[in-house]
Amino acid sequence: MKKGTVLNSQISAVIADMGHFDTLSIGDAGMPVPAGTKKIDLAVEKGLPKFIDVLKNVLTELEVQKIYLAEEIKSQNPEQLKNIQAAIDVPVEFVPHDEMKKRLATNKAFIRTGEVTPYSNIILESGVTF
Repeated sequence: MKKGTVLNSQISAVIADMGHFDTLSIGDAGMPVPAGTKKIDLAVEKGLPKFIDVLKNVLTELEVQKIYLAEEIKSQNPEQLKNIQAAIDVPVEFVPHDEMKKRLATNKAFIRTGEVTPYSNIILESGVTF
């Protein structure tokens, strides 16, 4: 049995396959995922699992050099923004939500949570450990 903290086999496999500058997204239950983007659906019911819990879990194994968030999170979900900033301290680029949706097409995968608060979506850009 795997000893690490990411026990979901699909998420673990994606993290293991990440290279420098590759991207992985985690998002809320309503984020549309483009055809062709691998979707790892963790949603059980509204609110489960929470976006921030999944993000913290992924961060235990993925080296991240930069994150992308929707510009709208600043005004529409400032509490989630604070949670994200507390969980990871890397450069942040804010982009319009429509741009975030377009960028999902180039991600290794999208992890869907049960989160139901607006703009709870993030793109993680992989860094290197050396």
